[in-house]
This record gives sequence, structure tokens and C-alpha cells, in this order.
Amino acid sequence: MGARRVWGRAGLGAVAAAGALLLGAPAATPASTATPYCGIRWGSLPKVSGSGYSLGTVDDVRSGRHACYDRLVVDIDSPRRAVSYDVRYVGSVHEDGSGRVVPLRGGADVQIVVRTPAYDEDYDPTYEPADRRELVNTSGYSTFRQVAWAGSWEGQTTIGLGTRARLPMRVFVLDGPGDDARLVIDVAHRW
Repeated sequence: MGARRVWGRAGLGAVAAAGALLLGAPAATPASTATPYCGIRWGSLPKVSGSGYSLGTVDDVRSGRHACYDRLVVDIDSPRRAVSYDVRYVGSVHEDGSGRVVPLRGGADVQIVVRTPAYDEDYDPTYEPADRRELVNTSGYSTFRQVAWAGSWEGQTTIGLGTRARLPMRVFVLDGPGDDARLVIDVAHRW
């Protein structure tokens, strides 16, 4: 009985690559050297900054569509400290105070917690959404499916963002205009 050759996955892969080269087919590019979509290298892990409260007030939520990502902006009026936030994918977003689940459309839920209230020192609202289930119109967006209010309680505000899938995101704060600030959440259209 002759010697038997056993091919492992690496051996078969090398044979397939050699065969592709002989036949004139382009060799596959390893994932590690592939160009990322729109140059995006954000990832989908939690984005957290700061630990205290900014002491300003939330006064608007708006959104925009861009070539490679959808953007959500939380406007903060006169923060007296650096804006603190915790933005992450979660199994479900819960209302502040009651703990009730905030139903969101889409394949993934993003919980946005900005440690800034949506009420002033007299507990008068500084931001009152006309429709708590639809803070902004996301029709025609590539990634966003829904933006919903989850409340403002004990100095922080929570917003639920339903996305098409768990996709790369980035979060940052822009200063201005004037003494105001903007918390920006960008979610890529794809990996």
C-alpha cells in the first residue's frame, strides 16, 4: 500500500490560490489588508467619555444623512463642564425612571445617555419632543430606523436609536455655537 497524503485547510488554500493564478484569476485580498468602507475604522464597542454631569441642558435632537454614515446630533445649551456620555449597543433601551422598554425599529438598538438633563433648575422642560417615538424623521436613511425618547431623569437624558444592524459608530463632542455644545453620533452604512 502506497503512502497517503493528507491535505489540511492551509494546503488546500495554497493549491486553490495557485490554481487561480494559473487560470489568470485575481488572488483574494486578505481581510487585514482590505480597504475599509469609506475609510471607516470605528468599530461597534461602547463609546464612553467623562464621569460627571455637564450641568447644561438638552434643547434639541436632530439628524442628517451623509455619503457613508447617518448622523444624530444632541444639542446641549451652555454646558458648564465637559459633556459626558455613554453610547452603546444594547439588547433593549429602557426609559429613565420607569425602566419600561422603549420599542425601536431595526436590527440593533443603540442607547445614548448624555449626562445632561432636558429640564432646567426649576424642572421645566428644555426639550419636549412632539412625538416621543419619532424624535426625527428617518425615512430614506441608510442606517437609522428610529430615534425615540427614553426620558430625562436625575440629571441625565436617554435616547434610543434603532439601526438597520450593529454597524460601526463613532461619538464625539463639538463646541459651539457660542457657549453651546453638540454630542454627535455617526453610524456607518456598512462595515
